[in-house]
Amino acid sequence: MISFKQLPLEAKAAVAAGVVFFSMMLSRSYLAEQLELRTRRWLLRLQMALFANALMLIGSLHVWRSTVTTFSRSSAASSFLFTPWKIAVFMFLALAHSSFFTLLFLVAEEPYFFSLAAYTCLGAYIILIFFLFTLGSVEQAYKFFAGRGAKAGTGNKNRTAMKPILAVVLTVVLTVVGLLNASQPPTVNSVDITVHKLPSAMNNLKVVLLSDIHLGPTVGKTKLAMIVRMVKALKPDITVIVGDLTDSEAAIIRPAVEPLGELNSPLGTYFVTGNHEYYTSDVSNWFELLKSFNIRPLHNENVKIISPGSTDDWFCLAGVDDIEADVLRYSGHGMDLKKALSGCSTDHAIVLLAHQPIAAKWALQERPDINLILSGHTHGGQMFPLHAGAYFLNPFFVGLYKVGQNTFVYVSPGTMYFGIPMRLGSRAEITEIILHS
Repeated sequence: MISFKQLPLEAKAAVAAGVVFFSMMLSRSYLAEQLELRTRRWLLRLQMALFANALMLIGSLHVWRSTVTTFSRSSAASSFLFTPWKIAVFMFLALAHSSFFTLLFLVAEEPYFFSLAAYTCLGAYIILIFFLFTLGSVEQAYKFFAGRGAKAGTGNKNRTAMKPILAVVLTVVLTVVGLLNASQPPTVNSVDITVHKLPSAMNNLKVVLLSDIHLGPTVGKTKLAMIVRMVKALKPDITVIVGDLTDSEAAIIRPAVEPLGELNSPLGTYFVTGNHEYYTSDVSNWFELLKSFNIRPLHNENVKIISPGSTDDWFCLAGVDDIEADVLRYSGHGMDLKKALSGCSTDHAIVLLAHQPIAAKWALQERPDINLILSGHTHGGQMFPLHAGAYFLNPFFVGLYKVGQNTFVYVSPGTMYFGIPMRLGSRAEITEIILHS
């Protein structure tokens, strides 16, 4: 029987990831109610960082072998550039691995340069792994179709050397493009939606939708202030924030949140939790902080949005907790649609705020009479090559969907980004939704 010491490094990393994942499940299932909140918060974040790093180690070993070991066996190893190249690759991998730990130690009003550099390396790491895998698969396919009996020669060695070089060049180019794209202000996307049973007096009501701002290691006060200025310029009747506003505790990042106090939509500003709010284990403090800025959390509850001209003209705006609260066994929280829609008359339009598209799907299965659901979570894939995963894991990916005769679902691609300050194949968005009766 093979001992643990005899396993290859990739297998050891996989075992380590499995152990950490098991400990995460154990602590979620059996320790969640027994641990003090602050301890649980640190334990969860530490486990997630260790799990991600254990998985990444498998890829990092492949990157090292492809970009360093491959050339150490060639004439390139004698070049004076080889040692700086080895150091650069090592630093690149070290920064990528350290990115997950910045959530624990490097969160403030504005992002630290180290955090931006670490998450940029993480984004580049993902792209590089993709191209190394893809080009390796193409190479294996070429060898297969070229014939197994073909002799290895200079041409094969050149192709092997060109693979990591091409992967690195493509990664650098796409990283720069992604950084430039994400540095631009969010685009304002105007969407017209006809809402069944919306009172005629509320025709052309303007709702501004924000989602996935992710205040934390790489998004701070300056970017939030820019978003608030753009929202105010649109002069919405209602502003809604559908989750993942933050990745940190309220006390730590409070100064960065202050621009939200300038939102002054006449019919109110509303908020529902996303999965990342529950990762902070600080939801109650976030609710209190948002209330101090006149932003109302909809914690499985609803409000009547009444037309200024008539108390008889109104629709029901409801919000549900994110479904991750159930997974984490977060006390007092969890998606409760029945409670959220309590008192919402079927004679009036119902608009639901639910962070994850899967929650939107579940809500419509239970209550097909909901007229409009506003969600986020997917980031529109955020960056290549993550689009495929986001597309297949969510019943609604991005944009406007019509479900049945009188129901629409709109999924925001996100107003900022999570961690990695890059956008490839997607664009950050502030959504201006015009409701029609």
